[in-house]
Amino acid sequence: MKWAILSGIEGNLAAYEAVIADIKCKSPDVEAIYILGDLVGPRPESEQLVERVRQPQSGELEPLVCKGWWEEQCLILHGLMGTGEPTELIDKYGGETVKSLWDYVSHETVRWLSMMDFGFFELDCLLIHGSTVSTSEELTPDTPPIQMLDRLMRMQANYLFCGRSGLIFQYEIQAGSINTGVVTLDKQVSPQTVDVSPRQVIGVGNVGRTPDQATYTLYNPGTNRVEFRTVFYASHPSCKFILPR
Repeated sequence: MKWAILSGIEGNLAAYEAVIADIKCKSPDVEAIYILGDLVGPRPESEQLVERVRQPQSGELEPLVCKGWWEEQCLILHGLMGTGEPTELIDKYGGETVKSLWDYVSHETVRWLSMMDFGFFELDCLLIHGSTVSTSEELTPDTPPIQMLDRLMRMQANYLFCGRSGLIFQYEIQAGSINTGVVTLDKQVSPQTVDVSPRQVIGVGNVGRTPDQATYTLYNPGTNRVEFRTVFYASHPSCKFILPR
């Protein structure tokens, strides 16, 4: 039993087709496909990609999709999330990207995106785009251990899979204990000791951001084995274009 875990397709239909072809060719034992956000992006193929994901071909698994950063920007842009302007999107990418996102992702598709979950909790695994704090937060190999542990313990997960950074990494937290306490102006609360079991944060990669190269993750929940895959593809992907990492 394996899960294929993708993130960051960002409207790149060719990259998605390459990954699906790789799964069919190299990992036919995959039982579930998760897309951890950023399915859409400011690309002309975004609508085709959504249709492709929502209507899998015969014999294909239907992916489970949760919200990512680009989905949240679409919701803000269409007035379906909050009341403010898409300032984060404008600051990061500028006005032209805002226009492209508006043009390439229809209001009907945005309504479908609004029904997505924030993430998935399967067995002892949490699968989300950013972190348990926000969709925008990037967890990386340089994130401090205490911050990683906080993000894991908020949902009592032993394995946290995330895609916001676009990186592939396996971050291990060893067993140990943490002493905590609170000091106020009038008293000091007795410290408490919290035991910590081994846990991991896994960066699942990015499918659509890098031209002609897609990265994703395979996970076996029975053995906890993580495998990172890199797929090199051309404009018309098929099994013959796929090379193992």
